[in-house]
Amino acid sequence: MLVVYDSRTGNVKRFINKLNMRAVPIGELDIVDEPYVLVTYTTGFGQVPERVMNFLNRNSNNLQGVSASGNRNWGDGFAKSADTISSLFNVPVLSKFELSGTNQDMEYFVERVRNIETHRAEQRIDATRSGRLLSIG
Repeated sequence: MLVVYDSRTGNVKRFINKLNMRAVPIGELDIVDEPYVLVTYTTGFGQVPERVMNFLNRNSNNLQGVSASGNRNWGDGFAKSADTISSLFNVPVLSKFELSGTNQDMEYFVERVRNIETHRAEQRIDATRSGRLLSIG
C-alpha cells in the first residue's frame, strides 16, 4: 500500500526511510487515485499541518489510515494530528510515535498497514463471491 507523508523537521522522513514500503511525500502529489495511508507530524498545540489538511481535502476518498509523529513533552497534544484526521475523515489511527520512532514503532506500523491490506483483499473476495451468487440466482 502506498504511504504518503509530510515531514517538517525530518523526523517523519527518518521514520519513512526505515520502512520497506513505497512512500511519496505530499509535495510530489496532487491527486492520489489508489488506497494509501498517511504519516504526518503534529504542529502547534496538536494541530494538523495546513499542507496536510489541504492535501486531505483533495484526497480523503482513498485514505485508509493515519499515523503521526509527535513529542511527548506536549502532553495531551502528543501526535494529536492523527486523532483529528481520524475523526474528520473516519479512518483509524494506525500509530503514534515519538520523534522519528523506534524499530518497534516501525514494525507496529507495518503490521497495521498489512492488516488493512488483508482486510481490503478479503472484502474484494467477498464482493466477488456475492456477485457470483447474485448472478446464479
